[in-house]
Amino acid sequence: MLDEEYFSKVFVRFAKYISENKEYLTELDSAIGDGDHGINMDKGCKNALEKIENLKLATPSEFFRTISMAILSSVGGASGPLYGTIFMKISATLSGKTNVTIEDLEEALQNALNAIKVLGKAEVGDKTMIDVWEPVVNKFKESLVNKNSLSEDLIKTAKESMERTIPLVARRGRASYLGERSANHQDPGATSSYLFFKALFEDLEVKD
Repeated sequence: MLDEEYFSKVFVRFAKYISENKEYLTELDSAIGDGDHGINMDKGCKNALEKIENLKLATPSEFFRTISMAILSSVGGASGPLYGTIFMKISATLSGKTNVTIEDLEEALQNALNAIKVLGKAEVGDKTMIDVWEPVVNKFKESLVNKNSLSEDLIKTAKESMERTIPLVARRGRASYLGERSANHQDPGATSSYLFFKALFEDLEVKD
């Protein structure tokens, strides 16, 4: 079972990874975007950390709703709505649950994926965060069916999916304006998504 304490550790870890990679994310975004992904995500995570510190006896749903609102209120560009939607969909899926099962988490991630695909009008191959999210969520679902302990494999899937965005030509977002020139650059949203899944799955035991 996963509780608010577990998810708090996950988000603190995610915020740490974002902070450590702030300049790298900004460098990636400078090549094909607005050049502010690292700065914005770091600002949003720091704001969310301040908000969750004040939560008392929060349920996982309340925890993720607080993060969502903090991200939405402090992250500009496309990242704010996308990550805000991710955390809000997770919150909605976990509503009423004090302890979250692995199956609940998989459902929450699937709902988040569905929502950001609609919001960003993107599919796998468009050179966006979806290129990481969909393979990872599919791998997670597969791991539950097979009752495998695949934490390392899930993180590996996220990393390899992130790297596969390098040769792609962007078809969505600001990077799409560059056309063929967007190739040979790793997508910044896919990179921050990898950091999210790395934080989420590091201590997760998938099998019963």
